Amino acid sequence: MIYVALLFALRIFGKREVGQFTLYDLVFILLVANALQPAITGPDNSLGGGLVLIVALVLVNAGISRLDRIPRFHRLFAAAPAVIIKNGKYIRSVMEREGVDQEEIETAIREHGVAAVKDVQLGVLEPDGSISIVGTGNATTTKRKVRFHQRSR
Repeated sequence: MIYVALLFALRIFGKREVGQFTLYDLVFILLVANALQPAITGPDNSLGGGLVLIVALVLVNAGISRLDRIPRFHRLFAAAPAVIIKNGKYIRSVMEREGVDQEEIETAIREHGVAAVKDVQLGVLEPDGSISIVGTGNATTTKRKVRFHQRSR
């Protein structure tokens, strides 16, 4: 029953796909997993307790999602986009600060259908971790984005 209730709640309130999760969605999923574990497998087998937890966490997450529409609140938790390539040249200081290396960027360049970094007008590390590439007039581009794994520092 807890599983069905959670699926129902996520279907109603969670319209994003897994790749579109925000920081709030990730925290929500971790909290739900931690809070519902005792209701599913532990000493607290009460259906009511699990349902109350689901409702409370879903409502809090919905409230946070609404607050995230306020620019001042959004800036507290969302990273700003970072320009990592400009006019065909890597911006090494930004790459180092953001923890992205040249190999990851070159993969994104190829995935966007651009041949080389010299053909990139603008490369941006987006807040969701994807890399967007804008080619020069000579290059063809696609709408695909490449996700990378940020390395620990």
